[in-house]
Amino acid sequence: MTQNPNAQPSADAPITYATAGVDVEAGDRAVELMKDAVKATHTPEVLGGVGGFAGMWDASALTGYRKPLLATSTDGVGTKVAIAQAMDKHDTIGQDLVGMVVDDIVVVGAKPLFMTDYIACGKVVPERIADIVRGVAEGCRLADTALVGGETAEHPGLLGEHEYDVAGAATGVVEADGVLGAERVAAGDVVIGMASSGIHSNGYSLVRRVVGAAGWDWDRHVEEFGRTLGEELLEPTRIYTRACLDLVERLNGTGGGSDLPVRGFSHVTGGGLAANLARVLPQGLMATVERDTWSLPPVFRTVAELGRVPQADLERTLNLGVGMVAVVDPQVADKAISVLSAAGMDAWQMGRISTITDEAAAAGEDFVQGAKGVDGGAVLMRGQYA
Repeated sequence: MTQNPNAQPSADAPITYATAGVDVEAGDRAVELMKDAVKATHTPEVLGGVGGFAGMWDASALTGYRKPLLATSTDGVGTKVAIAQAMDKHDTIGQDLVGMVVDDIVVVGAKPLFMTDYIACGKVVPERIADIVRGVAEGCRLADTALVGGETAEHPGLLGEHEYDVAGAATGVVEADGVLGAERVAAGDVVIGMASSGIHSNGYSLVRRVVGAAGWDWDRHVEEFGRTLGEELLEPTRIYTRACLDLVERLNGTGGGSDLPVRGFSHVTGGGLAANLARVLPQGLMATVERDTWSLPPVFRTVAELGRVPQADLERTLNLGVGMVAVVDPQVADKAISVLSAAGMDAWQMGRISTITDEAAAAGEDFVQGAKGVDGGAVLMRGQYA
């Protein structure tokens, strides 16, 4: 029987860490179960093994750079973990964590080098912790990123026995004259969308509220999905790192300069497509995104219909089928789509860059400008989804 860490001990009973609710031996078993998966992500630059106080990475690998800039990002998975806990399925949530972190780094053209993770839980169940970390390791493998360390913290009394949360941070590198971003974007550039694998890891508070209001169970089979609702919602976040870096290498080369054909990327996370794309555009320019260039995947249509969610709310909450966006010179647009397709990405031209017009600015909810605290460009969403 599980002890209540808040229960008062008898006057003569000794108080130990275990009676306080922390099982050190369970933590050690979790490390043993996960360490092979972690080691599999290690490149020759990783020094030391699993269990050290700090992960080390040999920075002499950067001596080949002319002027290396380090890029870093940190994130979590949000309330998607609640569905993983309800389904008792924990081996994919780690990939979500990696995707949220490394694909923010690749937006500036940086290659993610190494990552660390953090898991806080109410009770260490070694098999569950190992499943989570195996998912992190799989995500790191997909991103060619080393998992050099992490921490599992047991917080009885703060989190429930079956509750946990995850977070992570990664560091990458990019040549100073190869940094991508808003300053490279020009009128006439083409906007290319890359399909998401599903809802990814943002907007689950809305999704969970819709599902709860409808009275649906996670194990409900949904014909359009070809699997249960819970399985669909736990589809892990697609990782775009390799495809984006390959695109940069193929089209921009290893040099830098003021006129690189791949101008930048936008990782479509919290806030939706328009808000995130606006962040990587310069002041005075806007992207006109044509909704009829793609159709909403079934999971988004289901959420919209089940909860009668207004389109504007959907668009500023969920990715709606677009997980990453590239902005490129129009002369290389077709080649960019071909390169991305060869890397396994469903990619298509979805819009163009132009100067902001008064007509666009008057488009109401279809026009987004200055999103997420960035005083940048704007996005006009036009038409209806295919």
